[in-house]
Amino acid sequence: MTGKLTLKNRELFWPPADELTEAAERIRARLGDWPPTHAPWRLCLTPPDEPNGGDLIVVTDAGPHLANIARWMTAGAGVIEAADDAGGGRATLHLGGERYALEGQLAEDWVAALAAFLDCGFAPHDALVLALAWRDGDETRTADAWPVDFARFPRAAGLPDAPAQPFAPCPPRLGLYPVLPTADWVERVLDYGVKTVQLRSKQPKSPALAREIERCVAAGRRHDAQVFINDHWREAIDAGAYGVHLGQEDVRDADLGAIAAAGVRLGLSTHGYYEMLVALHFRPSYLALGAVFATTTKVMPTEPQGLARLARYVKLLDGVVPLVAIGGVDGGVLPDVLATGVGCAAVVRAVTEAADPAAAVAALQRAFTQ
Repeated sequence: MTGKLTLKNRELFWPPADELTEAAERIRARLGDWPPTHAPWRLCLTPPDEPNGGDLIVVTDAGPHLANIARWMTAGAGVIEAADDAGGGRATLHLGGERYALEGQLAEDWVAALAAFLDCGFAPHDALVLALAWRDGDETRTADAWPVDFARFPRAAGLPDAPAQPFAPCPPRLGLYPVLPTADWVERVLDYGVKTVQLRSKQPKSPALAREIERCVAAGRRHDAQVFINDHWREAIDAGAYGVHLGQEDVRDADLGAIAAAGVRLGLSTHGYYEMLVALHFRPSYLALGAVFATTTKVMPTEPQGLARLARYVKLLDGVVPLVAIGGVDGGVLPDVLATGVGCAAVVRAVTEAADPAAAVAALQRAFTQ
């Protein structure tokens, strides 16, 4: 750690708990040098008289508190329902009108671990995932105590059933992955020798859009390339596309069973640990991890992840599912992105706004072989 622990000299738990604070400090000291959070989270093991937006209130039985939970949440507080029994642990976070349900293991130190991961800057739902992946004594076993054993991570609960068959696989390392606005761009970039592209069209559903998708699919077949279609899964199925890319918000609305049955690959966007667990529940063909850096191509639901988080994600999921780094990636940062071990990087403006797109693509391609 380059700076003093931000856990010190502030109210971390309510009521104050010296042993929990000491455990949180001990765990935090072994998690690495993360920029400290700006959110003054307070973990309340007893409901405070006046909860506020920085409180996460932990209850083991919501029943006696039902009359108050709505009031707490109206005040901006979050509520964590936690239960541990012989069959395993459960923790559900209610925050900001969202519900994040997890099933896994609750270590004795899970609350202290949660405080430590919150201090590393992770949003409460992602910090809770990490807390359930924590095991007592992890901070004493290795120099790097960060959870990276996927077998120890919880699973997201309360989700719709996954399709009966997994989605068709794609290559484990997809390489350079331009995300392009039109069929003209797709045909042009495939002519440069790129083997994986995505059409992200701004057109509304229409016959013209269907023709754009058909052109992209045909170009992919001519070049023996993998063409993914963003969002428009029905048209992609009709055109016989190689794959579809969906955001988290699209998963509940799309007919994932129809996509899988058609043999179409599925890529899913993720923005942190909890969304990774949600995405993996549906057994997709790849996960997109982002946004790595700030991007102007679309409004992002989260702050940039950064290279340190990306490296942790890759260490956790490499070999579990193909991974794509996305968001603000250009030629200047691509070598650093690839140094995390990720086998694919999506680019947008680095190609579409290049003065010489062919030269830009060639330079980006070279980064994957150096």
